[in-house]
Amino acid sequence: MRSEVLILGLLVGTVNYLFRYLPLRLRDGQSRPTRRGITGVLLDTIGIASICALLVVSTAPEVIHDSRRLLPTVIGFAVLGLSFWKTRSIIVPTLLSAFAYGIAWKLLTVS
Repeated sequence: MRSEVLILGLLVGTVNYLFRYLPLRLRDGQSRPTRRGITGVLLDTIGIASICALLVVSTAPEVIHDSRRLLPTVIGFAVLGLSFWKTRSIIVPTLLSAFAYGIAWKLLTVS
């Protein structure tokens, strides 16, 4: 492996970690404001939007190649949307949607 690739990977990984860690650390002592503006709402929805974008990009080639994957993919998206709407968290909906996709895929391929 070339050293430039390793250095670039370490640099990107470090910046990504700091990008996620520093806002949490800087807000540690501050209380959460009771009223959120449009910017706060937009920033809160970035998580679900990025997960959906990743799902579309990663599943589109699979669905195009094998049409049997369409229904499990739609089920995964539905579980993701419903669970995010209910919890307003991104962690649990992501895990639930992956689980729902896996179960749907297993049930559809067995029958």
